[in-house]
Amino acid sequence: MKPTSIQIIEILRKAGHEAYWAGGCVRDMLLGIEPKDFDIVTSAKPDEIEDLLEKTIPIGKKYGVILAIQNGHHFEVATFRSDAGYSDGRRPDAVEFTNAEEDAQRRDFTINAMFYDPMTDEIFDYTEGQKDMKEKLVKFIGDPEKRILEDHLRLLRAVRFKNNFNFQYHPDTYQAIKKHAKLITKISKERIHDELSKMIMGENADQAFEELFEIGLLEEIIPELVKMKGVAQPSQYHHEGDVWEHSKLALKNLTLEEADPDPLPEEISQNLRWATFLHDVGKPETFSYDEERIRFDHHAEKGAEIATEILKRLKFSNKDIKRVAWLIEHHMMVVPLMEMSEKRQRAWFLKDGFPELLELYRADALGIEPLDLSAYHTLKRLYKHQIAELKLMPKQLIHGDKIMKILNLSKGEEIGKVLAKVKDKQLAGEIKNEKEAEEFVRSLAK
Repeated sequence: MKPTSIQIIEILRKAGHEAYWAGGCVRDMLLGIEPKDFDIVTSAKPDEIEDLLEKTIPIGKKYGVILAIQNGHHFEVATFRSDAGYSDGRRPDAVEFTNAEEDAQRRDFTINAMFYDPMTDEIFDYTEGQKDMKEKLVKFIGDPEKRILEDHLRLLRAVRFKNNFNFQYHPDTYQAIKKHAKLITKISKERIHDELSKMIMGENADQAFEELFEIGLLEEIIPELVKMKGVAQPSQYHHEGDVWEHSKLALKNLTLEEADPDPLPEEISQNLRWATFLHDVGKPETFSYDEERIRFDHHAEKGAEIATEILKRLKFSNKDIKRVAWLIEHHMMVVPLMEMSEKRQRAWFLKDGFPELLELYRADALGIEPLDLSAYHTLKRLYKHQIAELKLMPKQLIHGDKIMKILNLSKGEEIGKVLAKVKDKQLAGEIKNEKEAEEFVRSLAK
């Protein structure tokens, strides 16, 4: 990808135009991070970019942005511009094609406004971005309030950059974010989802969400999480603090390699992170206090319902919502699993999400003081032992078309649910052949 981006710059240069890498890729390069994308800025106008490059898509041509496709890679190639007004809080009302310095001045943060010439190894820095990087500052360019009013998503981006890079806020930037936190409600849920997901994948996700709370942004986008603040937990089991503190600690510990150098899923997925952070979101709704202690009866089931509402609102895919909700709903059954029969254990072990469920339990346990991981290590050894012995999955005893005929159902999610029930019974040894599978399905109709 990097060599191809240089090829595009060479093509633009040979035609007499300026062309540089811009924004995030320059920032990442200076931080020692391998850039994922190489955005290019140029003095060439959109029509000239289209004429010079072989395959292009005019994704934002009126704003000067052309998508170039070369050697199987995609690059945004943008003409230097200045912007005039942002009445919708996202896009400029009009643009004027200009020069590199004016283009840098209209960007969001100083650390994102640098250009780099890969041909001459020269950095063009018109906003003191290098100085702020040295001081580890997230700082808006110019007037912070003006930058926020131009694009309200910058409220979240500031928090993400600060925490993902372990930086600090410039005081003016921080105060402007706090002042205008309510503007985040005007941003589309899809854009908020994208920023939050990048945030939760960062190294300091727990601190990022604490700052979202402090600044007032969390109340505007996920008020259900704010309710966890101040909800006490039974003191004999939780010395770490309230539900909010426990949830942050679980999220933080999920990725600690020293806690488990050999976690079951090699990659800590975004879904697992969300499930870990949201696993106790049902506790505020289920809080009770009897003669013995504080209780949260059925909080896992309630948490799955609330998490589903949150993720639907934030436009997560149905597949991701189901996985996160499933993990939350079952996060309390890991310890009881050790008391189950071997056949029932095997049925659970073969579920697609079980490795993540076990890691969610580990993170949950690591978020509790005093710490006790004995159940986790016992179950993990048992899981690995049984999985090693399962050479092949058992033969499928009934298919979807047969289930549709027996239950008079059309294609849809219900068929998958029935198949899953049959598989569980089969793995538990309760169904051994096709006849018994059909009889079980017929029993469901009753």
